[in-house]
Amino acid sequence: MHTYQSPLDLVRERSPERPVALARPGAVTVAARWFRKNFDGGVFYAVKANPSPWVLRALAEGGIKAFDVASIPEIEQVRAHAPGAKIAFMHPVKSRSAIARAYADHGVRTFALDTHEELAKILEACGGARDLELIVRLAVEAPGAAYALGGKFGACSLEAPALLLAARRATQDVMGVSFHVGSQCMRPQAFLAAMAQASRALVRAGVFADVVDVGGGFPSVYPGMTPPDLSEYVAAIDRGFGEMMVHEATRLWCEPGRALSAEGASLLTRVELRKKDALFLNDGAYGSLFDAAHAKWPFPARLVRGEGEGAEELAPFRFFGPTCDSADHMPGPFWLPEDVREGDYVEIGMLGAYGVALASRFNGFGEVETAKVGDPPMASMFGLAPRCLPTFHRDAGTVMNLKRARGKRRRRR
Repeated sequence: MHTYQSPLDLVRERSPERPVALARPGAVTVAARWFRKNFDGGVFYAVKANPSPWVLRALAEGGIKAFDVASIPEIEQVRAHAPGAKIAFMHPVKSRSAIARAYADHGVRTFALDTHEELAKILEACGGARDLELIVRLAVEAPGAAYALGGKFGACSLEAPALLLAARRATQDVMGVSFHVGSQCMRPQAFLAAMAQASRALVRAGVFADVVDVGGGFPSVYPGMTPPDLSEYVAAIDRGFGEMMVHEATRLWCEPGRALSAEGASLLTRVELRKKDALFLNDGAYGSLFDAAHAKWPFPARLVRGEGEGAEELAPFRFFGPTCDSADHMPGPFWLPEDVREGDYVEIGMLGAYGVALASRFNGFGEVETAKVGDPPMASMFGLAPRCLPTFHRDAGTVMNLKRARGKRRRRR
């Protein structure tokens, strides 16, 4: 992976044909160290957010020693780049062969479940082993997330007590409870509400949990979404844990994905064509811009022009990706200099989470290079950059002008 001082230096030196994932591993390491220092429990990185080898290595450098995985390939990725790490197989529905391979070949002992059928499957696939850490996932009602994740997984309040009791009886090691408040949670109080529901389920089951896993949902910064400080989330979790019916030895876990990796990468795209307010880019909805299309998130964007400056006035643009599908559309608005043109590059920020991880090869596109850059992310929850991003409103009559930093030419190191 080549290193550049900034995206501008990369464009001046190479004028890349393909999209480039701009890696900032230092930002990932800073985020990891924050969680290790401030979260009083086990921190499991949700590998689904970004399984890139450089991310896993940066997390390990920051002290992350545990990983939440959903498949055998993710397990193999962790074993290759963070050897010796603890792995938790937290997908609530797994194939028998995946369970057996995880247990026998990779030493995995921690498995999530949300039904009696999955519990039986785990026990059978592991040959009746009793050294299992069984984590029961609950469905909770905790409004406040950009993405609600309660529709697919989680035992409901009526089913949970019997399942918790069955899991408790099935293992001589660890039985725990988990939930997910939803992705990009904007309300710390959502964790309090979810933990209260988990506590009630444990009381009704008449069992103690050895682990309380509060899942993910820890947010990052996007235009129009400036969450509370992460310390407020930790404080809410600490308070909720103190109010739960648990014993003194009960451990606390969390599974951050977005919060650990979002600041760690941006995407450098090239403008292939301009049609009025529409920019056709070489990446899109079927590549690294899934959320910009399907969730309509207006990620921060800035012009990177190899020679010359962009116009002072900014204008709102929408993006189209490279595929032949009309759904390959990112409505934005994305505010850029009004004279943006074919051949310019656009850096789209805060894509370290759920960017390249979601890319497909539809229409033969989706291949992305990776390069390391030395400049800070566009925004940061950890003091590396401003903690908020400007939101532009077409009707407001005032438009903030974000000037591109004037980088000097630097040779590749």
